[in-house]
Amino acid sequence: MTKAISIASGKVAHASRRPRAPNAGPAAGRHPPRQVAPKSSDVVYRDLRSRIMSMELRPGAAIIEKEITERYGISRTPVREAVLRLADEHLIDVAPKSGTFVSRIPLSVMREAIVARRALEAATVRAATEKATESQLMELRAIIQRQRETAASGDEAAFHAADNAFHAGIAAAGHLPGIWDMIEQIRVQVERYRRLTLPQPGRMEMVVKEHTDVLNAISRRQADKAAEKMTLHLNKLQLDIALFRDLWPDYFVYTPGLDDDLFRE
Repeated sequence: MTKAISIASGKVAHASRRPRAPNAGPAAGRHPPRQVAPKSSDVVYRDLRSRIMSMELRPGAAIIEKEITERYGISRTPVREAVLRLADEHLIDVAPKSGTFVSRIPLSVMREAIVARRALEAATVRAATEKATESQLMELRAIIQRQRETAASGDEAAFHAADNAFHAGIAAAGHLPGIWDMIEQIRVQVERYRRLTLPQPGRMEMVVKEHTDVLNAISRRQADKAAEKMTLHLNKLQLDIALFRDLWPDYFVYTPGLDDDLFRE
């Protein structure tokens, strides 16, 4: 039976409707999502964080609040909020009466992050060896090809993004995407160090080869070999720390005794 329409009253008498579930979302079209402009402090935070992580702002660089307020045309309050958030992440040091600076990279934190990442990625690569589908393996090969192309063009930012996509893709193929989320939380300082390594001659090509070795072992369903190749790949970061610390000693915080094992393993 069709619904009855009363022209005189201008009302529509609807036919009976299915009752809505108590936890159902809002009806489509009734309340369109409200566009909320990002807070000024969020914009400053994201921009500064991106520039710090990419090493555009190098360790030890001064953060001048006045310059930032002029750049964004905002007051100092949102700038200070953004700076405090970055200080909580240990990416900025606020020294009373001295100034605000991009933090140096603490080697002790890097050591712990590398150890944790080795353990976590050994788990994801073993899971991927068991569970990865052929289409997921093809996607990982496409990422490696993208890395070859970006290495050839010298596009470090695109190479870095593809590098992260490769490791995230392995976790997803192993049905363990949450582990990659955990890795991203602990590798903040390691990421800054990694960006220092990419401009070195042959570095990106070496990473492509190491990723290829890992993926070949996964494709052959050789879990032990895949975990071994991943560990060798991640160990390279640690083996090269002494070289980069000597190249840029002012970029790192080195504690004698505590950090010595970084240069022995």
